[in-house]
Amino acid sequence: MYEVARIEDFRVSAAGTELKLFIPKTNYLEYLTAKRVHSCGIWIEDGRHITAEQRKKIYATIRDISLWSGFLPEEQKEWLKYYYMLQTGYPYFSLSGCSIDTAREFLNVILDYVVENGIQLPEPITDRTDDMEQAMYSCLRWKKCAVCGQQGEIHHVDTIGMGNDRRRVDDRLYRKICLCRKHHTEAHTMGMDCFEKKYKVYGIIFPETQV
Repeated sequence: MYEVARIEDFRVSAAGTELKLFIPKTNYLEYLTAKRVHSCGIWIEDGRHITAEQRKKIYATIRDISLWSGFLPEEQKEWLKYYYMLQTGYPYFSLSGCSIDTAREFLNVILDYVVENGIQLPEPITDRTDDMEQAMYSCLRWKKCAVCGQQGEIHHVDTIGMGNDRRRVDDRLYRKICLCRKHHTEAHTMGMDCFEKKYKVYGIIFPETQV
């Protein structure tokens, strides 16, 4: 079950953080004693609300997904909210007044859906994201170009080195980026520093070896 609670007090020690929570208009006495509940999940809101820029990016992305799927934008928005809930386990929310963190996570999830399904955006994903690291991760995960969204291949920003067998090298600590053949060639031609400045993308540590 999900409840909204207020933090009444807290204490921090070397062992961790103690919180005193107040859940208004709810009596959990019987539930807590009968089932002997000793643990719960907690999701802390920082009190900051969704920004106008986040809302703009979210609604633009919902519109593009609805054009691809055939659903009306309002239907698509609700579908994506429930998709987000299934992916994260977070509760239902309203885009009119959710927190900055919720808006960022929702945008991450729907942009990952865009990348996975090859949905073309009218602008680069770098102009839509609120979390560049996650956008680069999604492109690597689904092997889509971080610049144009086309089918891509892995480019090692940290080179493996001449003479090393790529099939045997553990490259999990190497920075990588996913690029299509055209942009991969361009990155090699102009050099990665210039390429990153031109397209506002960069390589990240990807935890899977030899993607």
